[in-house]
Amino acid sequence: MKIKLFSYNQLDTFIHKLSGFTKLMCFLLLTTTVMLTYDLRVILFVLIISMYMLKIAKISFSQIKSMLIYVFIFLITNFILTFIFAPLQGVEIYGTKHVIFEIFGPFVVTQEQMLYQITKLFKYLSVIPLGIIFFLTTNPSEFASSLNKIGLNYKVCTVLSLTLRYFPDVQRDFNSISLSQQARGLDMSSKEKMTKRLKNIIAVLTPLIFSTLDRIELISNAMDLRGFAKSKTRTWYSYKPLNKKDFITLSVCLIIFIGSLLISQFINKSIYWNPFI
Repeated sequence: MKIKLFSYNQLDTFIHKLSGFTKLMCFLLLTTTVMLTYDLRVILFVLIISMYMLKIAKISFSQIKSMLIYVFIFLITNFILTFIFAPLQGVEIYGTKHVIFEIFGPFVVTQEQMLYQITKLFKYLSVIPLGIIFFLTTNPSEFASSLNKIGLNYKVCTVLSLTLRYFPDVQRDFNSISLSQQARGLDMSSKEKMTKRLKNIIAVLTPLIFSTLDRIELISNAMDLRGFAKSKTRTWYSYKPLNKKDFITLSVCLIIFIGSLLISQFINKSIYWNPFI
């Protein structure tokens, strides 16, 4: 079964059974771990864990293929632009210069620059699977209850929950309108000229926008009639209490986070791992 973008599907896996609060805190802990370090060893460790969790959650490549294509385009572009605008950034960071080969002018490929850019590349790669796991295995309502549990206002939490639930609906409506327009002779394939294709896309987006506005008004009226936001607090049907598996998972992620800080503070003496010393 193909899972839509940002669409939650209930599966019988260890990841799906965890509380939304646990998944949110683990996501924040591991993401912060990666963001606070440039130690390639730590980043690769988190990447291996995130890829393993993808397997446990039964998220196949075909389900996230379209998302990953855009991600890899961004990563490759970022890698190239980093070298173009700062070809010696790695040399400044690590304090040494080991030339691999020269291109021309200031564009010299060094071991330090490659380590810096590869580390930066894997920082993004290790975080992306964590985000995918969180969004595809967490019920939007449970996600909202998790945010509310850590202190975020329940009104904001509800809005975020509705937004996540609406992504699949927008995708479905877009596909339906697009197919209807194509059945009427609207060509959106690569055979058409770019200007014509853009015009045809606008013909699809216009009814999509109006249908979205109608749905927003309908939901707003329904929430007003039910007295939403009249009280300072609210309860959650979807809240899942923490159990033994949640505490173990949280403990592991917390240990990884603290371990990363200790490595940076006492072993590397910096957020950077410098193998050139």
